[in-house]
Amino acid sequence: MALPESAQVVVIGAGIVGNSLVHHLARLGWRDIVQIDKGPLPNPGGSTGHASNFIFPVDHSREITDLTLDSMRQYEELGVFTRSGGYELARTPERMEELRRRMSSARAWGIEAELVTPEQVRERVPFLETSELLGAFWTPSVGVVDSLRAGTLMRESAQQAGALTVVPNVEVTGMDVVDGALRGIRTDQGDIACDTVVVACGVWSPHLAAMAGASIPLTPAVHQMISVGPIPQLAGQHGEITGEIQFPIIRDMDSLCYERQHGADMEVGSYAHRAILHAPEDIPSLDRAKLSPTEMPFTADDFDPQLETALELMPEALGADGAEIRYAINGLLSLTPDGAPILGESPEVRGLWSAAAVWIKEGPGVGRALAEWMTHGWSEIDLHHSDIARFHPHQRTREHVAARTSEAFIKTYGIVHPGEQWESERGKRLAPMHADQRERGAQFFEAVGWERPQWYAANEALLGDYGDAVMPRENEWDSRWWSPIINAEHLAMRERAGIVDLSAFCIFDVAGPEALDAVQRTVVAQVDVAPGRVVYTPVLDARGGFRSDLTVMRLAHDHFRVVTGGAHGMADLAWFRAHARGLAAAVVDVTSAYTTIGVWGPRARDILGRLTTADISHEGFRFATCEDIEVGSLDVLASRISYVGELGWELYVLSEQGARLWTLLHEAGAPDGAVPVGIGVYGTTGRLEKGYRAFGAELDSERSIVEAGMQRPKVKAASFTGRDAYLAQREKDPDRVLCTLAVDDHTSASGTRRYMLGGEPILTRSGEPVTDDHGHHPYVTSAGSAPSLGKHLLMAYLPPGLASVGTQLAVSYMEELYPVSVLSADATPVFDPDNERLRS
Repeated sequence: MALPESAQVVVIGAGIVGNSLVHHLARLGWRDIVQIDKGPLPNPGGSTGHASNFIFPVDHSREITDLTLDSMRQYEELGVFTRSGGYELARTPERMEELRRRMSSARAWGIEAELVTPEQVRERVPFLETSELLGAFWTPSVGVVDSLRAGTLMRESAQQAGALTVVPNVEVTGMDVVDGALRGIRTDQGDIACDTVVVACGVWSPHLAAMAGASIPLTPAVHQMISVGPIPQLAGQHGEITGEIQFPIIRDMDSLCYERQHGADMEVGSYAHRAILHAPEDIPSLDRAKLSPTEMPFTADDFDPQLETALELMPEALGADGAEIRYAINGLLSLTPDGAPILGESPEVRGLWSAAAVWIKEGPGVGRALAEWMTHGWSEIDLHHSDIARFHPHQRTREHVAARTSEAFIKTYGIVHPGEQWESERGKRLAPMHADQRERGAQFFEAVGWERPQWYAANEALLGDYGDAVMPRENEWDSRWWSPIINAEHLAMRERAGIVDLSAFCIFDVAGPEALDAVQRTVVAQVDVAPGRVVYTPVLDARGGFRSDLTVMRLAHDHFRVVTGGAHGMADLAWFRAHARGLAAAVVDVTSAYTTIGVWGPRARDILGRLTTADISHEGFRFATCEDIEVGSLDVLASRISYVGELGWELYVLSEQGARLWTLLHEAGAPDGAVPVGIGVYGTTGRLEKGYRAFGAELDSERSIVEAGMQRPKVKAASFTGRDAYLAQREKDPDRVLCTLAVDDHTSASGTRRYMLGGEPILTRSGEPVTDDHGHHPYVTSAGSAPSLGKHLLMAYLPPGLASVGTQLAVSYMEELYPVSVLSADATPVFDPDNERLRS
């Protein structure tokens, strides 16, 4: 078929993701869709063609789980899914504990699962050697999919709708970009004029994006797989639909391998070998590849240890007479530096969309979600963890991608703690006071390259001051990547004052004659306020779900400063720039120009007062205002707000003066016993005591302002994204309500006190599931100590009928139930509910 000269959208790639996308775009009314691939159909040579094609639905990430469950539903509707069930095996006590954690996630996401004994596994897989096993995690909904058939059906449905033109064997040679916007692509068979292009070509995605001057930061990486057969135990044991599987799929988690029946053969795949990375441009062409471009020559030495382990696990099957290795590849897949897919419109080139680093199990779900995003500006499933705009510049570099993916590969089947820190690519962004923090024994956690103190060893002496009030944790898992010093710092801040490094904030200015219009149309709150006012505000998408929450300072009639969290900062920057497009307003990232230091606590005014002659009394410097003041010889923008619920200020100073300001505050705070305080207090204990919601935890695009209990009496008249949806939400009762709960008894069956970390399901006291009006099961969105109250707090969205103070429920943690009670069913803080400390 001839290549069209123009298109509404061009989708590059005909693997499962590209095929799913064109299908859903057509269903949503798109026409004049052109899909191209440099390979032949139905198998153009990408990762879809060699994937093992099995799906385990349980993930600790709600986003990935939702995409997987949606994909499974679509595969079943297409008739290409065969349910086999699957086991994840444990050889060690640590893995058994991880499987108990997986049970929590399964219950939170509503997936049927069960912990079983080795004997129960052997009942279904009789050729398994179970002597080294302690137990297993059984998921009956696990199965395999014919992804090539699924892609063909989806592609054909779009063609039958008259929406799609498909042209295989077409290679893209360039992209045309004018004034930062895509205008067309060039190929070896002609050019196509178009304003929208989707890169859905897996391991080749970085190469394609680079043609437009953009980046998709992933790397092709090897996953080794062999197929052994024929195996007598499998011969003739075919499933009813695809004829390829009857026995459950095995994930031998501690050996980082899987075993999956494929007809009379057994596929064995490994994530235990060294990380083998390839550059996209080094992938062989179709004519040079022996099998396909993504099926690289097998390196047996890398696989030999895993083969030996697999033989020990299945000696009768894999070691059967006549069984031999009939197929062996180093198959390429896409890895990203944080493990998440890369989806959405590029912040570098308008009209260039990414649908990259997506596995078979998520393909159709991503296709639907991305089609919705392209059509409506939002998707039913929250995708903020996968948003391409999330990457900071250093995270897009090849060196960073290679280092992080090399470290992450071995963790594919690993036991990854929620607080686990990266070892590679550290020290990339250092606060001006970093050297002093090191001397104080800071335990650094990384956030988008910044090294942020989580707590300070120098404060260890505080443990003796507060005794059991620091709520020590006995269990190693609960206390990993945590210290009771965090709670001691918290109490010292509440009693006296704490000084916090907030350099990881993302800061950008919106300035120009139409700056007010640019900010007004972006945020919910009224920002047409007097200069010097500080406004905390949600940011919504068109559906009325949270896109972000952040702080806006009006510095002048034509100048606003936006302060947001570093993790989502680049996505916020892109969002503001999109809303300012066409206006006389510039959006400029000034993060590197400023350091931010917080000082909070009952003595904060005394401390700052020793350093400035400015009037910082309550009457002279009101809450939610900002002004430039002199602190010693430094010019400082002081903003009187707080994320920990205490009197105090955020202090913004030029980066080269940050170390001096840090020193001045500590010297001035010494008489009052002020201490350096880590992010463990700022982001968890202080926040939870005040019931402050966090984006990415309590707030995402699937939640509304009303459900989060953050609505204000009035809605501004000025138009903003999501306004109509928000007004409609205010007119009806919420389907769920964000509540703060406390654990009533931490005692486990062993007598050890256990502390939840987040993600656990909320159940009835008797252990029965709870369902909200969306059909979802409540789970813990945030968990942490409340040292001022002597309680461990949880936040969770509950059905309205259970969202009342005093309601008694339970939380399931590591397969044990712990009683919890609702302390707050709205945004009222459980500590200092009248905000007297904040506004004193």
